[in-house]
Amino acid sequence: MKEENDATRIYLLPNLMTAGNLFCGFAAVLSILDAVIQMSAKQDPTGQIHLAIWFILGACIFDLLDGRVARLGGSESAFGREFDSLADIVSFGVAPALLTFHIVLQDFDRYGMLIAFFYLACGALRLARFNCVAAQQGTEKAHKDFEGFPIPAAAGLIASLTLFMLWLEAGEKTIGPWKYTLPPLMLFLSFMMFSKVRYPSFKAVGWRTRRSLPKFIGIIAVLIFTVMNYEWMPAMLFIAYLLYGLIRPLLSHQWRREIDAEIGDDDDPATENPGGS
Repeated sequence: MKEENDATRIYLLPNLMTAGNLFCGFAAVLSILDAVIQMSAKQDPTGQIHLAIWFILGACIFDLLDGRVARLGGSESAFGREFDSLADIVSFGVAPALLTFHIVLQDFDRYGMLIAFFYLACGALRLARFNCVAAQQGTEKAHKDFEGFPIPAAAGLIASLTLFMLWLEAGEKTIGPWKYTLPPLMLFLSFMMFSKVRYPSFKAVGWRTRRSLPKFIGIIAVLIFTVMNYEWMPAMLFIAYLLYGLIRPLLSHQWRREIDAEIGDDDDPATENPGGS
């Protein structure tokens, strides 16, 4: 009876963060549907597309916070893991698939629908795989590496890259020819989610993580620069994260340890268990 109560226990703060993630995903879907309605009425839909993008990026922030809050209070649970995955499939699966379908994939008829569904299916399967692995290994084993590209980062890359394209075509009602980079990107990200490429999960970075004053100033400078250049800088950060996983095995052991130490993963990445959403 005690184990059953522990499995169904709901911790308030981390699950509020997850609820914020789910709300952002739901609001993004509504914004995309509004954009479709405006487009059918021959109105400019870019305002609603921008809104959908910001909701997806907001969901990424909530997803980042819920795990930090849970680990800070020692309140990780099976319920929170399942709730988080359900929110993720809406915010990082359905919303980006609908966004890309509305922007470009509908030009390819049934093939566009298949590409969007393939991305959504890969995201759902990845989340299901993660939950199965986490249930077998236990919530007490926090993984410092993701195996494959995490779905929140995939959605963030699609949303931020779309924001960058809108910035390049400012004043226009369409994104332009750049939109045709999204279908191959979605296919590539779908495969990357199931790849064996390892990515740092930043789970070792918490509220009590310490850094020297110069490094702290550098982090603040990057954050300020990102806010000042919000049109393109988030896309560069997500692309850098994607590429880092690809070049990480090519780096020397010393370089890899130094870079991972800077992002909070002090241990040897070869000794960590894979996992992640």
